[in-house]
Amino acid sequence: MKVAWVVLALTFLSGQASAEVEKTALTCESKICFYWWPKLPAVKGWHQDRDKSYELGANVLVPDGSRFAEAETVMYAEALYKPRVPDIASVEALIDGDKKKFLDHRPGIKIVESKGLATGDGKVLRSFEYFPGWQGDWEKVSYGEEKDFYLIFTVSSRTKTGYAQSISAYEGLIQRYREKP
Repeated sequence: MKVAWVVLALTFLSGQASAEVEKTALTCESKICFYWWPKLPAVKGWHQDRDKSYELGANVLVPDGSRFAEAETVMYAEALYKPRVPDIASVEALIDGDKKKFLDHRPGIKIVESKGLATGDGKVLRSFEYFPGWQGDWEKVSYGEEKDFYLIFTVSSRTKTGYAQSISAYEGLIQRYREKP
């Protein structure tokens, strides 16, 4: 019976949004949990950490030969289904909310808007770099939207060197990402 509900739910949801978002429904703790994240192109030297993806609700990539817990640098992509976040009215509101969270939780963080990154469809994602004041992660976050979803792509590293070494893979991932296959 649970499988029938999952199939029914996925069938219904698949017609609701046309973004290239992977949609999975699993039973967890006697309920159905939905996981939605952007389908990502293969990135040489990186692989998906599926378990961490389900735990975080994002498509998590880690360097080959490592897992999320020990990786110096990770990349991940999120798809926020707009009806589930009615308090976020626009990409601008999403960005403002993220900036506020970073500033509230990481004193001394420096936030700099960087050049937007274009997807394989030619959509330009607004991008920001979040650099620690004295302790924390080096991150680049790119924001966009597709139909019923807000998209967030992130590269995060515990070190400045790891961040610098991963930027080209991150930018290549976004350049090859497409809303439609």
